[in-house]
Amino acid sequence: MEQNEGIIRQICTSSARGTPKTPVSDAMLVADWGIQNDAHAGKWNRQVSILPFETIEEFKRKGADVVPGSFGENLVVEGISLQQIRIGQLVSAGECLLEITQIGKECHHHCAIYKKMGDCIMPRAGVFARVVSGGIIRTGDRAALIMENDPPADHDLSDVHEEAVSEAYADLEILSPDAVKSDEKSFTCAVVTMSDSGVRGERRDESGPYITEKLLGAGYDVVETLLLPDEKDVISSELVRLSDDLGVNLIITTGGTGFAPRDVTPEATLSVATRNVPGIAEIIRAESCKITKRAMLSRAVSVIRNRTLIVNLPGSRKAVAECLDIILSELSHGLNILLERDSECGRR
Repeated sequence: MEQNEGIIRQICTSSARGTPKTPVSDAMLVADWGIQNDAHAGKWNRQVSILPFETIEEFKRKGADVVPGSFGENLVVEGISLQQIRIGQLVSAGECLLEITQIGKECHHHCAIYKKMGDCIMPRAGVFARVVSGGIIRTGDRAALIMENDPPADHDLSDVHEEAVSEAYADLEILSPDAVKSDEKSFTCAVVTMSDSGVRGERRDESGPYITEKLLGAGYDVVETLLLPDEKDVISSELVRLSDDLGVNLIITTGGTGFAPRDVTPEATLSVATRNVPGIAEIIRAESCKITKRAMLSRAVSVIRNRTLIVNLPGSRKAVAECLDIILSELSHGLNILLERDSECGRR
């Protein structure tokens, strides 16, 4: 039987990524951040991770030796049916309010649980959320799905700040597709510089910081910057992590797009793509050729990986500035389409 109300059985946190989370009796949830002092908190789409208590118990009956926090989950919730949950749903947790942002998470590097059991529940049963309204949560607190326009009769919205519920649902385009155009919403992004000499400390990276400054100035939320060697496997691995684990909306790379044998950024980018977006790279080359014919030698690509747009830019700061001037004004519309916040690209 489907249920939309339950209790928080466990709260788990960790101070470092890649380490098991440990149970705590209570925690502070911070709006648009996550659990205070938890390693996975931050300005991104997976601030809080949730697992159903029933799914964990079923997995344990199959012989899995797991304890609270083994899967990296923050909250273990009993009583809410996974089938009831959808992206954009609001969930009360004690005095706090969460918005579901993702259901399930692809596993690229099998964890110890999977290697022992041949299975792991997080990829199919993990639920991720951002914090809309913060406060203290405690084990034993009530958790409930909040159905806009039709809340359960015994659900007291004052527990989770009725005004916050109203404002949050007003901002969810899945409920009112034409009500709010999400150009007003910021996008998360990462900036990745490819440079062997930069990694060795022989060359200062000027392009990465410039891109970061321009994105911040345009209203983007830059959540991570990286300096990587020109190694295809290293680059592709980081692109996957930023796209799938960090969930950024946009990745801008700089460097490694020329003819040199070590220039492998396009190959690494194509290897992680789920769809091609040739127009961005094409317009960069076409407009850049008006400045210098050598722009035709660029092998840069632009692709989509699931719900992340990845765009290659050249390595020099001057070329990066020219390229950003060409594309930056239109990227937000493309991201709105990709994230299903907007519905069409055509112009009337």
